[in-house]
Amino acid sequence: MTINEPVFAALLLLALITIGEIVSIVTRARVPMLLIALMGFLILVWTGIFPANIVETSMFSGIGDLLTGPLVVHLGTLIPLALMAKQYKAVLISLGGALVAVLLVLPIITMLFDYETAVAGTGPIVGGIVSFIVTSTQLKEAGFEHLVAIPALVLAIHKLFGLPVASVLLRKYALILRDRMDQTNSKAFIATAVEIPLQHNSEVNVQQKQKKKYQFNTANILLFKLFVGASVATVIGDLTELSPTIWCIVIGVIGTKLKFYDENILDKAKASSIAVLGTIFIVIASMSKVSLIQFIHFIPQVLTIIIIGQIGILVGGFIFSKLLKWHPYKGMSLALTAMFGFPADYILCQEVSRSVGRTEEEQELLLKELSPPMLIGGFTTVTVASVVIAGILVKTL
Repeated sequence: MTINEPVFAALLLLALITIGEIVSIVTRARVPMLLIALMGFLILVWTGIFPANIVETSMFSGIGDLLTGPLVVHLGTLIPLALMAKQYKAVLISLGGALVAVLLVLPIITMLFDYETAVAGTGPIVGGIVSFIVTSTQLKEAGFEHLVAIPALVLAIHKLFGLPVASVLLRKYALILRDRMDQTNSKAFIATAVEIPLQHNSEVNVQQKQKKKYQFNTANILLFKLFVGASVATVIGDLTELSPTIWCIVIGVIGTKLKFYDENILDKAKASSIAVLGTIFIVIASMSKVSLIQFIHFIPQVLTIIIIGQIGILVGGFIFSKLLKWHPYKGMSLALTAMFGFPADYILCQEVSRSVGRTEEEQELLLKELSPPMLIGGFTTVTVASVVIAGILVKTL
């Protein structure tokens, strides 16, 4: 068997993800699948067992790139517009966590190392690939090219710190929700937790189906609609210079409101599993550029930035949760999405819902309660706040 063959490369990577899934199931999501997959990938690449380009060889990264836009449009169909308007607290809490993290990282890292190191790590600690690109580009232009490894390492490994803590906190909150379910009936829980009347929606869907003579909802047509949304988002993103990812979720929400999209459309197209898997491969591929030598050389700076940043995010999430009267477990979990973002936030919600829910109905209710604030919090920090923070700070060099 040669790893240079796409089918074998895909097989090995899927085996790694399968091991992560098994560990997640056995530990009831206390150890996230993505954490195991990422750590395993790093070790296997560093030891030479896996080539650094194994993800590209498997061709799964191409599938992930292709399906990321449609998947984000799909996520928009999971968030009713009325509910989204009520998630302003999630936005404020996520921004609060990012703000406190910046206020801690900048002065402390400057005192321990230097200001340039602090700036290099601050944007990525509360963001994703876009903030990394902004930071690394400006570092090179300012003559600090040797520091580019810092944001790369922060981006690559800060999710390994954020994921397990967020998993523990989110699971604790899910258990609280499950206890609340035991004290009330499911419909009442839906009305108070996610404010989507199940019976009403069911009746509306039945009425709509009765009115429709033709059902244009085959898998191919549903996928076509998703690609239409992703394509429009790309065009608008180019025109506005705002991330197409943000426009994807906006289009998903509005399209669902206008009845262009069905709710949970990707599942109805029977393509959600492959789409999520593709994005997992994108995340794993981002780790392939981290060499063991780079990791060892910058490990003191990177670990200090990540630890202080995570403390700041947790403190900010706790404070703003108290101010906005949210449970701290919920608030701190969504604040931590700044450290891993999409798709890890959605995958984490799926894992926790699956492990805590005792029935399919409970799992569905938990996912509806957990995913909207987590997704909105992640998009707020990773796609918007971190880019603004990185853009401002690098100009001070």
